[in-house]
Amino acid sequence: MWIVMGLLALPLVEIGLFVTLGAKLGLWLTLAWVILTGVAGVLLLRGLAMGRGGLQRDLREGLHDPLSPLAHRALLGVAAVLLILPGFLTDALGLLLLLPPVRTLIIRGLAGRMRGIAVIHTGQRFEDEPYEHRASDDRLT
Repeated sequence: MWIVMGLLALPLVEIGLFVTLGAKLGLWLTLAWVILTGVAGVLLLRGLAMGRGGLQRDLREGLHDPLSPLAHRALLGVAAVLLILPGFLTDALGLLLLLPPVRTLIIRGLAGRMRGIAVIHTGQRFEDEPYEHRASDDRLT
């Protein structure tokens, strides 16, 4: 319910920020900011799509959690989309997600809330009944 309310309130907050900050910054600076952050978001998304071996390098360096680079990349993708969307609030959230300590904090918070579920492939071939879901406390012998 709160997510729906937030999504409905987001355009109103963005309009209010455009009016308030646009009056202080002026038309051209406001337009320049929106265009600049949009281009930065597209470039970031394009850089993530190209890959450039960064994920493989992170996995080779022996991070403690092998999913951490994937989570960081996913949050960078969210940051890119937020930067592409026009608005000061979405830009501020996108810029915050560009900071590695903020991403680490979000990943730790989400990891603490998630319950461990093991997904095990039980079929012999790809076409077989594919997966069996087990709770994290269910130990395999």
